[in-house]
Amino acid sequence: MDEQTPGTPSDAPAPQGPTLFDWEFATDPYPAYAWLREHSPVHRTRLPSGVEAWLVTRYADARQALADQRLSKNPAHHAEPAHAKGKTGIPGERKAELMTHLLNIDPPDHTRLRRLVSKAFTPRRVAEFTPRVQELTDHLIDGFAAKGEADLIHEFAFPLPIYAICEMLGVPREDQDDFRDWAGMMIRHGGGPRGGVARSVKQMRTYLGELIHRKRDDLGNDLISDLIRASDHGDHLTEAEATAMAFILLFAGFETTVNLIGNGVHSLFMNPDQRALLQASLAAGEGALLATGIEELLRYDGPVELATWRFATEPLTLGGQEVAAGDPVLVVLAAADRDPDRFADPDTLDLSRTDNQHLGYGHGIHYCLGAPLARLEGQTALATLLTRLPDLELAIPPQELRWRGGLIMRGLRTLPVRFTPRNT
Repeated sequence: MDEQTPGTPSDAPAPQGPTLFDWEFATDPYPAYAWLREHSPVHRTRLPSGVEAWLVTRYADARQALADQRLSKNPAHHAEPAHAKGKTGIPGERKAELMTHLLNIDPPDHTRLRRLVSKAFTPRRVAEFTPRVQELTDHLIDGFAAKGEADLIHEFAFPLPIYAICEMLGVPREDQDDFRDWAGMMIRHGGGPRGGVARSVKQMRTYLGELIHRKRDDLGNDLISDLIRASDHGDHLTEAEATAMAFILLFAGFETTVNLIGNGVHSLFMNPDQRALLQASLAAGEGALLATGIEELLRYDGPVELATWRFATEPLTLGGQEVAAGDPVLVVLAAADRDPDRFADPDTLDLSRTDNQHLGYGHGIHYCLGAPLARLEGQTALATLLTRLPDLELAIPPQELRWRGGLIMRGLRTLPVRFTPRNT
């Protein structure tokens, strides 16, 4: 551990804590998080980047921190210049002039910008997009159904949300493969060399800026057009804000869903009894277990391991720890969502769980704007896979699977599967 555990007598040795953020930890972080919840629930550690931050692991503390206005999203409040050096936040976003997005700002600017885009993700508008998500899902499965094998990450879980969010933004179809390449670079280099990510961010920023200019002369029924209309009608959305908004909706809108689908399928493989229940429910034409099941998969092994960066604007007490002004705070959603003080049998996957106020998409004013779309994509993907490929199974031993390194997201590098080939 990095410091003496609070409450440990000074003459007694501190309990030996787990190693954090190595590859073994990435494979299964939950035992380490259980130790932290019990022994050091608000824990100061040095991250692989060299930045020191507080990790918040208990559910009650996590909810408090996610809603605490003294914890700012603006990296200007960081006591150290780590953000300018690319050690916090999205690699390359500062150099690409993409800082003014929802993950980096506080009210009142956050309130203004979120209001402008929130109508694009209302349940009604997402419901209108449901047939297109189903069409994309079927098209991707058609691409590998006859082979009898696939990598579900690269052939399914990854392209589905990329194409969906591109269509919502209004990216022309002939350009969407470029976005797929740039997004793929972000996933491949998660936790590794940052240069490739920064280059992809710059390319996205250049393209989006050009697309906004083109759309001013040809507005459509898409989110970028809506942002332009809002700006033109006096909502004071600058060109830089519009570009940054489009970027963060794309960036945040694809990897979370990639991981939701990949982690969800993996969890069902590891819990065959729950998978069998879900397949029986789908075969009977019932939707209730799918709806509660998606929430349980978000809680059990969700796509976002740690909430994005927060910085204390003043001294505060969190979980009994004194946090200094300027200190970074990272809320560990994965740890909070397995807190036994909040969830019965938290390490058990129960797709019928109804008391499930998980934090998988955050809490408070920064609750994930795209959560309704992600839920739609996750439900559609799982239901269609299990219905069309009912004997789907893992093609390699589970211990050979590799998880991507990185700090915020949790997801598999690949997910090789096999099944009985089917003609489309």
